[in-house]
Amino acid sequence: MPNLIPDVVPKGTMAATPQPRLGAGETFLLRAWEPDDVPAVVAAYADPDIQHWHLESKDSTEAADWIARGKLTWQNETDASWAVTDAASGTVLGRIGLREMHLDEGRGEVAYWMLPAARGRGAATSAVEAITRWAFDDLGLHRLDLLHSARNAASCRVATKTGFELEGVMRQLLLHADGWHDMHLHGRLRS
Repeated sequence: MPNLIPDVVPKGTMAATPQPRLGAGETFLLRAWEPDDVPAVVAAYADPDIQHWHLESKDSTEAADWIARGKLTWQNETDASWAVTDAASGTVLGRIGLREMHLDEGRGEVAYWMLPAARGRGAATSAVEAITRWAFDDLGLHRLDLLHSARNAASCRVATKTGFELEGVMRQLLLHADGWHDMHLHGRLRS
């Protein structure tokens, strides 16, 4: 069936270009994941907080597959994931990405995690601001969502600091190890 409305972002927009490196303030840099990042991904998914909020763990093989899959999802224009790094040392501090991307509809969902050493340093806030600028100004998306457990106060602070308005609560949306969690839905428009 043909669409009656043109795509907000034309197909092929992402696939036609390499994944960009993005500055996130003076302290942080966002870059594509590399095979050498496997130990950082394994360490992240071994962290109890990341496991609690993201509901998974990864061994070395799974981490390598996840990194390799990231290149495919960029080409398929469905997801985009960056390593959040220390701009001076190159050390991986966390992950920022866009999930559930629908270029035709002009929307995506921001997702992130930070390693323990990066928490409280502004890395998540800087990364969300950088990815939001790129999604709106360079890619041309119209709307970004940001979902997090209603019990995750740190993620709620990041969302509100970066201009994502709390739009509602999705009751008992995800099952965590400690039971069903309500999820906050935050949204931000390009306008």
